[in-house]
This record gives sequence, C-alpha cells and structure tokens, in this order.
Amino acid sequence: MIEDLVAQIESRFAELGEQMTDPEVISDRTRYAEVGRAYRQLEPAARLAAEWRRAQDDAAGAEELLEEMGEDSGMREELEQARARIEQLEEEIRLAMVERDPNDEKSVIVEIQGGAGGEEAGLWAGDLYRMLTRYAERLGFKTEALDVGEGKYTFEINGEGAYSVFKFEGGTHRVQRVPATESQGRIHTSTATVAVLPEVDEVEVEVNPNDLRIDVYRSGGPGGQSVNTTDSAVRVTHLPSGLVVICQDEKSQLKNKNKALKVLRSRLFDMKIQEQEKQRADERKSQVGTGDRSGRIRTYNFPQSRVTDHRIGLTLYKLDGVLQGGIQELIDGLTTHYQAQALQNADLAPAR
Repeated sequence: MIEDLVAQIESRFAELGEQMTDPEVISDRTRYAEVGRAYRQLEPAARLAAEWRRAQDDAAGAEELLEEMGEDSGMREELEQARARIEQLEEEIRLAMVERDPNDEKSVIVEIQGGAGGEEAGLWAGDLYRMLTRYAERLGFKTEALDVGEGKYTFEINGEGAYSVFKFEGGTHRVQRVPATESQGRIHTSTATVAVLPEVDEVEVEVNPNDLRIDVYRSGGPGGQSVNTTDSAVRVTHLPSGLVVICQDEKSQLKNKNKALKVLRSRLFDMKIQEQEKQRADERKSQVGTGDRSGRIRTYNFPQSRVTDHRIGLTLYKLDGVLQGGIQELIDGLTTHYQAQALQNADLAPAR
C-alpha cells in the first residue's frame, strides 16, 4: 500500500538524517560519502511523501466540511482536486522509488572516437563533440576539454545530475551524408562511438601508485606543431589493465597528470560496471544485449534532415537544430521510456 511506502520513506530519510550528524559516521570518510549519497537520492521522494501527507489532510478536511455544509458549500470541487493531487503524488512517489542509477547525480567524462568511415568518421566525431557541448551549455553545465583532436574528443561535463542526462548518449552514432571530398555526390555512411563515464573520486576507485607508469613528453598540436616548449604532456599507463590515458591540454604537467588520473579512475569504474552488467546479463539470458553500448543507437541522415533514435523509434526531421545542441526532445523521450520500463519491473520497497 502507498501509505506503507510513504511511512518507509519517512523512516529511512529520518534515519539517514541522523547518520549525517553522527560523529562516528562523519569521521569515516567512505561511510559518510555513502550516507550522503543515499540521503540525496531519497530526498526527492521524502519531499513527495511530505506533500502526500498534506494532500491527505486537505482531502480529509474537505470531506468533513462537505458532510457538515452540504453540496452547496463548494467543497465538492475542493475535495475532487485534493483527491486528484493525491493520485498524482502516489504515481510520482512510486516513480521516485524505482531503483535509481547510483551514478545519476555525478558529473561525467565523455569520450568520442571516430569509427568506420576514415577521415569522414573523424569529422563526424567533431560534430558530435560540438552537439553535446552545446547541449550541456544550454542546461547550465560546465564543459572542459581533456584531450581534443585527431578524431578523438575527451571532455568533462561538470554539474550535479550530468550523468542522468548524458548516459543516454553512450553508443554508436551513425551518419549518412555526402562528404565535402565526394566529387560525385554519393552518400557515405560513417560512425563514431560515444562513451559516457560517471566521474568518480578516490573514495570509489582506489588506484595504487605502484600500478602506474607515468611518462611525460612535449605536447604536440595538429600537423606536428609544438604546443608547449616544456615536457608538460602526460601519459598514464595502468599496468594491471593496460589502460592508457593521455592529457596534454594544459601547460602545467601537474594539471595534465591530475586530469589523466581522473579519466583513468572513471574508465576503471566503467569497466567494473560493465563487468557487473555482463554478469547480470549472463544470469538473465532474455535481457542480453539490452545495455550494450556498442550497439547503433541513433542515425543522422543529412539528405532527409532526419534523426532517428532506434531505441525508442523516435524520428525527428530537424537535423540542423539537433546538431546545434537541440536534443532535449530525444533525451525526454529516452528518459520517459526507461522510467516506464523500470517502473513496470520495479520492487517499490525502498532499498536499505
């Protein structure tokens, strides 16, 4: 029953609030971070629960006055409004208690890489980079380049809730257009892959310094030109996994090193998530492939000015606007689709 769910939300939220002020919890950095995350995630549901309580009181009051004063009192309409609001809040509470992605509130690191299509794929990767950074800026997020150029773009999108928005962009983006170098006007198909990694801190991913090889060298720009006259570029190799991260956008070697380590932690965290997803998929054969990031997620067709998101079957005929960062309609459609899917399969009891 919804009343039981509301009571559980209130009890758990109060418990977390007490833990946030507990000196023993505060002194434990890892535990305090976990409690803080749980508190922030439950806060929207707690607000809805409090509003549901008020709506219940309003409905009870209106019903009592209706009985005392009769139909001519005008309380019937007020009672119906209160009941409609209660029904709406109950749906919102259920949706809020669907198991959320614990990474949703985080900033993200986005990596775009040209795929099939040679030089045209590299140009397409640049178009996607501009599309996503413009959309991020529309939403008030801050973007920062980490390693940009040569058909590969790694950048940060900073701001609370960035992952909840941009996680839908992970996958293969296909473009169909006539390249500028095509003399006969033939349409070419190219692809670029997008990886969206939740940004993580040292508490969540501990990297042993002994597992790292750090090389420094002089930064190089497009065409081999020198960007800096000092050895400021940094290449970090994580020996156990073989992951390599290069950062050279800053003139400071220390800043490039810190950025590279940030990217490395996010990649290691993403590997861990994908391993967990694979295990779950192996256990539930019917769901294999539903979260495969490498699958084609969207097609951008220039001759028809068409954008199609294959996950939800949504087609828009406003390609120019989309490439200028106007992807809100796509994001809204994806959010609604996956929320409905999660609600259908959810256990609505709040997680402890």
